Amino acid sequence: MRLTLDVGTHIDAPVSRVWRLITDTQTWTHWGPSLKEVDSTERFIRAGLKGRIRTPFGFWAPFTIETFEPERYWDWRVGGVAATGHRVEPRGPDQCQLTFTVPVWAAGYGVVCRVALNRIKRLLTSSIKEDQS
Repeated sequence: MRLTLDVGTHIDAPVSRVWRLITDTQTWTHWGPSLKEVDSTERFIRAGLKGRIRTPFGFWAPFTIETFEPERYWDWRVGGVAATGHRVEPRGPDQCQLTFTVPVWAAGYGVVCRVALNRIKRLLTSSIKEDQS
């Protein structure tokens, strides 16, 4: 069992919309402050998917999607090390809770996760407004 800390937020969007955003490798750089580029053979993740990410420091690190429970949870290894988990829980028809699980040894990364959560909320709010226009 991994020891983790949770960093989460309430989002006024359905689980399906949040899930699509966080599992689409083409959107990761829009909300993930620790990612500058993603190289993957598939756009949407699945268990076992491998690829690589480029960090703001310019180096590339390999990733593997470890756990994948559709519209519920996924986590990954980056550079061979257990990294963040991503959990989505319904809170109503068009509401959910998005939580990142951070390994205890990387507790300081919670600040980066908070920035990512705020970016995700902003992206979803603007796309929902566009859909309603």
